[in-house]
Amino acid sequence: MPTASPHTLLLCLLVLAATESWGQETAIPGCHMHPFNVTVRSDRQGTCQGSHVAQACVGHCESSAFPSRYSVLVASGYRHNITSVSQCCTISSLKKVKVQLQCVGNRREELEIFTARACQCDMCRLSRY
Repeated sequence: MPTASPHTLLLCLLVLAATESWGQETAIPGCHMHPFNVTVRSDRQGTCQGSHVAQACVGHCESSAFPSRYSVLVASGYRHNITSVSQCCTISSLKKVKVQLQCVGNRREELEIFTARACQCDMCRLSRY
């Protein structure tokens, strides 16, 4: 049976290590700011309008589910047999930005909108915005 050279073995190990780390990189939770274009209108007719690049929070955070502890089972009357723990990618801080609106008749207006200043993995909850 032929034996591989030490150089070939080293190259195979490096390729395996590199591809393994790529897989782990994609599995690491992350919550990041992501730019998106917003068109703002002053009214339904679009009398004044403008656009701005705002920041959203996108990504994924950790979650897990496991059998509940005995004390949880007893306290729930044996109905809560799975415990879930999860976090969601949320806006942790907002900032106001000014959007210049172009109006009919070459008139200009200014409007303030909110955009994300920072993002983080946090408790999942209904939107409060």
